[in-house]
Amino acid sequence: MKTYFLHPDSIRNLFDNIAPTYDLLNHLLSLRRDHYWRKIAVQELKGLKGWILDIATGTGDVAIEIIHQNGHHRKVFGLDFSQPMIKRAQRKVLEKGMSKTIALSLGDALSLPFRDSTFSASMIAFGLRNIVMKEQALSEMVRVIKKGGKVIILEFTFPQKRLMRRLYPIYFQRVLPWVGGFISGDRGAYAYLPESVLHFASAENYEEMMRGVGLGNVNSQSLTGGVASVISGIKKC
Repeated sequence: MKTYFLHPDSIRNLFDNIAPTYDLLNHLLSLRRDHYWRKIAVQELKGLKGWILDIATGTGDVAIEIIHQNGHHRKVFGLDFSQPMIKRAQRKVLEKGMSKTIALSLGDALSLPFRDSTFSASMIAFGLRNIVMKEQALSEMVRVIKKGGKVIILEFTFPQKRLMRRLYPIYFQRVLPWVGGFISGDRGAYAYLPESVLHFASAENYEEMMRGVGLGNVNSQSLTGGVASVISGIKKC
C-alpha cells in the first residue's frame, strides 16, 4: 500500500511526531521560500475583512501572516487535527501578542464545527493533499463562507518547466527524505511528503475539484517554478 493512502489516524500520528522540528524543516527544506509562499497565498484575501478560517493551521504561520497583512480588520480561527501542532501554534501566537485576533482549536476538516456562512474566507496551506476525502473537505470550506467569500489552497505541485522537472524529483525523492528524516528522526514522514505530492501533483487537479464543489472564478498562480501553487475560487451563492 502506498503511503499516500495512509489512514487519517496514521497521518495525524505522523504530524504529531514531527511537530517539534516542523518549523525548522519547513524553512530548511524549502530554502526559506515557505515564507514567500504563505505571503502570496494570504494576499489572495485582499479586500476581505472579518473572520478568516485557516484549516490545517499547523504551527500557525498562515494565521499569523493573515494578521500581519491586515490585523486591523481581520480575525483568524485556526483549526488542526494534531494537538502537538496546535500547542506550538498557541505558544507562537501568545509570544507575538496575537491572542485577541487568532483563536486556535483541534478540529476535523471533514466536519467543520461552524454554521453556514460564518467566515469571509477559508484557507488551507499544504494540508489538502493529506486529506483522503478532498472534495468533502472543500465542500465544508465552501459551506462555512459567505456568498462572495473565497476559498484558497496553497499546495505543493510538480514543476512543469524542463530543467526543474528533471532536477526536482532528485531533490524531492532523495535529498528531502534523508535530511528531513535525519533532523526529525522520522524518515517515514519525509518519505510520505513526496509521494503525497506526486500522487496529486497538478494545480489543474485542484482547480477541477474547486469547480466541482460550486466555486467560480477559479484560478491558480504558480510559485517558484511550479514547486508550489496558489489556487482560489469564489463562492457564487
